[in-house]
Amino acid sequence: MYAIGGSGAPNNQLSYPYGATYDPATGILYVADYGGHRVMSYSSGATSYVFVAGGHSTILNNTKLYFPVGIHFDSFTNSLIIVNHNWHNVVRWKLGDANWTLLAGSAQGTSGNSATSFHSPTFITLDPMGNLYVADRNNRRIQLFLNGQSIGTTIAGISDISGSNSSLLSIPWSIELDSQLNLYVADASNHRIQKFLRY
Repeated sequence: MYAIGGSGAPNNQLSYPYGATYDPATGILYVADYGGHRVMSYSSGATSYVFVAGGHSTILNNTKLYFPVGIHFDSFTNSLIIVNHNWHNVVRWKLGDANWTLLAGSAQGTSGNSATSFHSPTFITLDPMGNLYVADRNNRRIQLFLNGQSIGTTIAGISDISGSNSSLLSIPWSIELDSQLNLYVADASNHRIQKFLRY
């Protein structure tokens, strides 16, 4: 077992890393460094991470990130899809670019509970068709955005209603799809994993 890291800002340290994604073609691991407001990459055997994207700014700026949490490597576009937790949006950062483009959520970095907004989203995943699934944590729901669309559909939970019955969520944190596109939700405050059949 080999690990690098530790609390801090230098390239051999991380600050509350929450999300990670892997490119099997290159063997590179990408890490959402939440407290560092950045994405770092790590190649097997390296002794430090390499800065990829982000940097801190409390004013919305498409060259920066603000508490990134979830991250997904999209091999079709050679890009990272990043959950900008405190700007309440999901963005695409093409590798090598100096800025991101908005995929879903607020262009102004504000929270909301409409079909086009989030409140502190945490994790994302994509299906083989490129559709985007988002754990919209503080809205207690999972949102589905069809490929290329910015208007979401709630496919699990009920917006702004917290509960423990089978149709409700309380702080959904992370999500995963199986090969049949059934959805699994880590429903953190209910201390359970919920399975929802393919939408």
